Amino acid sequence: MSGGGTEAPVGCEATPGGGDKKKDSLGTTGSPAHLIIKDLGEIHSRLLDHRPVIQGETRYFVKEFEEKRGLREMRVLENLKNMIHETNEHTLPKCREIMQDNLNQVLQRLQAASDSVCRLQQREQERKKMREKMEQQGHDDSMKTVPIFFLLAIFLV
Repeated sequence: MSGGGTEAPVGCEATPGGGDKKKDSLGTTGSPAHLIIKDLGEIHSRLLDHRPVIQGETRYFVKEFEEKRGLREMRVLENLKNMIHETNEHTLPKCREIMQDNLNQVLQRLQAASDSVCRLQQREQERKKMREKMEQQGHDDSMKTVPIFFLLAIFLV
């Protein structure tokens, strides 16, 4: 600078003999060889160093993925909400109504079967009392074995 010494920038060498000319190993700083090397370095970094491009693409992909994922999840949640609403408003009341109707029919049939069984038991008890009376009176045991079709006829009456 203000002194008489030489300053050599990085990549440049001072000329032997202490001259003031700054010289690159391939020539001066503004020489065409230096510009070519600089251009080759830029070309090399653009062609072979893909990190900036990959990082940018990765950031874009992640951003798009998160947006699409968020939209997809919102659609799934909206569909679930609609299905729950449909189930609560339409399907459950229909099922409840059908179940109630069928349950009433089942209860009626069960009551009818229970009544038939009670009648059958009463008739059986009456027959048993009748047998006991007949045995006490000395009748034979022919009444003990009642054919099954008589029981069925009594059950169906």
